[in-house]
Amino acid sequence: ECLMNRKLILSLSLILVGIILFTGCSSTTSKSGEKILRSNNGSEPGSLDPALAQGTHESWVLENVFEGLMTFNEKGELVKGMAKDYKISDDGLIYTFTIRDDAKWSNGEPVKAEDFEFAWKRALDPELAADYAYQLYYIKGGEAFNSGEGTMDGVAIKSLDEKTLEVILESPTAYFLELTAFYTYMPVNKAMVESNPDWAKKPETHISNGPFKLTTWEHNAKIIMEKNDQYYNAKKIKLDGIDLDIIEDQNTAWQKYDGGEYHILLDPPTSVVAQLRAEDSKELTLGAQVGTYYYNVNPDVKPLNNVKVRKALSMALDRETIVRDITQGGQIAAEGVIPYGLMDEKGKEFRDGVGNFIEYNPEEAKKLLEEGLAEEGMTIEDFNKEKIVLLYNTSESHKKIAQAVQEMWRTKLGIDIGLENVEFQVKLDREKAGNYDISRAGWIGDYMDPMTFFDLWWSDSSFNDVNYNNPEYDKRILESKTLMDQKVRMQNMREAEKLLMDDMAVIPVYFYTQPYVTKPGVKGIIKVAIRYPVITYADID
Repeated sequence: ECLMNRKLILSLSLILVGIILFTGCSSTTSKSGEKILRSNNGSEPGSLDPALAQGTHESWVLENVFEGLMTFNEKGELVKGMAKDYKISDDGLIYTFTIRDDAKWSNGEPVKAEDFEFAWKRALDPELAADYAYQLYYIKGGEAFNSGEGTMDGVAIKSLDEKTLEVILESPTAYFLELTAFYTYMPVNKAMVESNPDWAKKPETHISNGPFKLTTWEHNAKIIMEKNDQYYNAKKIKLDGIDLDIIEDQNTAWQKYDGGEYHILLDPPTSVVAQLRAEDSKELTLGAQVGTYYYNVNPDVKPLNNVKVRKALSMALDRETIVRDITQGGQIAAEGVIPYGLMDEKGKEFRDGVGNFIEYNPEEAKKLLEEGLAEEGMTIEDFNKEKIVLLYNTSESHKKIAQAVQEMWRTKLGIDIGLENVEFQVKLDREKAGNYDISRAGWIGDYMDPMTFFDLWWSDSSFNDVNYNNPEYDKRILESKTLMDQKVRMQNMREAEKLLMDDMAVIPVYFYTQPYVTKPGVKGIIKVAIRYPVITYADID
């Protein structure tokens, strides 16, 4: 997520792959006495089709209107969702899920095993071109079908009857159950999707199976969800609805929260977070977030193709100053690409077992830059003539960080970098097209295993926006996906991170936290480290 993601995003994640700001108002009820939670979604969703979503600007809505075989409950625990039961074969390869008898779509039709079979095979279909198709490569025949080498019939997903789904994996996967809670694995209504290719674009045809259903989507303005009375767990849902604005500007969103129009707001401006921390405000939560904020460096743009130049850019960044004076939300200066919060084979922090790959050393950075430029037949003056631009998505926080980075590179290295801001979805599209020099990125984990980050820079990954291609890296990643031996898996991934950082394929900046504010009287909001605050079970006094 990550945003998985992009859960940006990803954050993910899980990343912050985009900023979602949530909703609520202190006049706690609407005119009719209904409990409506109001907030802001920081960017216009690219798609509200689970198979096509790719970032945090979509995941928060999807996680309220759809539900997978597994889900997160009101305590933040991974529990059975659409699945009443599941069995895993002794060899860890065959999963047999039984769908709940009371699982229904928002139009009252039963959710069937074939809806899952259809949804997963559709997400893998090369014609759909889903960015997150690779999350289904754990399923036997999935990668072959998606890459055009196999057929849909060769994918080992089978509805044995209306309520039984059998899935055979390529190799045992420790986190497969958790993956079934992720939005790419959520079901779609087979009959609706087959009859209307544009079903996900309008609320009238947007059939879903989660606690809420989509009733309004005014593009770039508003998303409204109301309680889904067909949901099997409807009695646990206290809210009558969720109203989200779509406002990219953090300051405008904060003013609405501050003025009592929202109940909850994600990622208030950094200056606000700093002030609320100083006041020890009860409204502020610094949520745990498994995510990394980093910069993509396009290796097709000279001289960014040179590893010494990329290392110089990284080494000239004073990350401690960035997290202390700019982000001010308890973030941690990055030590690599894998953030804290993911465990190794001993149940200890994966991060601690790899060590710190990041160094702040302006003198060495200057030397490296000059060496790298000389290798490309360039000088600092030539570099500045290239008019390299740092791309970021519209947000006060990203802007302040970009300005600080621009200044560090200017003063420490003598290079001039331009800045450009665009809407989040535009940024994602440009990264995909390779139409950038350096770009702000973020990723929030989609599941609680380091692989949720390493997957990004595997050479064939659809999120590999820097086109990183290192056969040694790929070998370790693919091995780690197919092994059950956690010790060997983790050692492979530790070596993979070293390779990635030796090449400085991307420049990590900091590890996320997720600051958010909630009004007094709003209860039941929980934070799962790989999701934005779960407001599904919220209540308003």
